[in-house]
Amino acid sequence: MSGHSKFANIKHKKEKNDAVKGKIFTKMGREIAVAVKEGGPDPNNNSTLKDVIAKAKANNMPNDTIDRSIKKAFGDANAVNYEAVTYEGYGPSGIAIIVDALTDNKNRTAANIRNAFTKGNGNVGTQGCVSFQFDKKGQILVDKEEYDGTADDLMLLALDAGAEDFAEEEDSFEILTDPETFRSVRESLEKADIPMAQAEVTMLPQTWVELSEEQDIKNMQRILDLLDEDDDVQEVYHNWDE
Repeated sequence: MSGHSKFANIKHKKEKNDAVKGKIFTKMGREIAVAVKEGGPDPNNNSTLKDVIAKAKANNMPNDTIDRSIKKAFGDANAVNYEAVTYEGYGPSGIAIIVDALTDNKNRTAANIRNAFTKGNGNVGTQGCVSFQFDKKGQILVDKEEYDGTADDLMLLALDAGAEDFAEEEDSFEILTDPETFRSVRESLEKADIPMAQAEVTMLPQTWVELSEEQDIKNMQRILDLLDEDDDVQEVYHNWDE
C-alpha cells in the first residue's frame, strides 16, 4: 500500500513528563465530558464516548482517571458546558492551519487563537479557507516496539476490517480508514489485542509545505507553541513539512 511517512509522526507518550501528561489528560477530560453530556455515561450506548475512551487510552490515560471523568460529567448538574469551535487560518508563507477547541467562553478562545496567529506572523481566516486542503481520515498508529506480530498479519487484519490503506514506517505501522469505518476497524484491532499508540479521526493534509527561511520556521513554531499552551485548544492540524 502507499506510504504516508509524514503522517505517521508517532508520539512517544511514555517519555512525556508529568506536566505534559497532565495537560493531555485535561484535554481528554473535556472530550469525555462533552461526550457524556451528549449521549450518557455508558459507552456501550454512547458510540462517541466509546471513541473518546479509546483515544484516551491511546494517550495512556489510566482507566480510573477515565472512570472518574465520566462519573464527574454525569453526576455534576452544574458542570461546565463546553462548546466545540473550529478556527482556520494561515501561518508563515501560507501554511494552512486548523484549530479545534472546546470552550466555555468563545470570546476568550477567539482572542487567544488570534493572538497566537498574530505573534507568529499569521492570520485567522474564514471558515473553509484552508480545510479543503485536508482530508478527514481515521488514523491508527501501532508502535513497533509494542507489537509482537508481523506487518503482513496486521495489514490483513486491518484491511479485512475495512481499512483503506496500510503503511509501514521506521518505528510504526499506520492504518488509514474512512471516518465512517474508523470505529469498526478500531474495534476489530481492540478485539485482536493490538496495542494502539494513536486512534482517532484526524485531518491529513493533501500536500506538504516546506519552510526555508529561518524566521518563518521560528514564527510557525511560535504559533504552534502558543496554541499548545492554550487549555481550550484540543487539536491543531497543519501542512508544514517539519
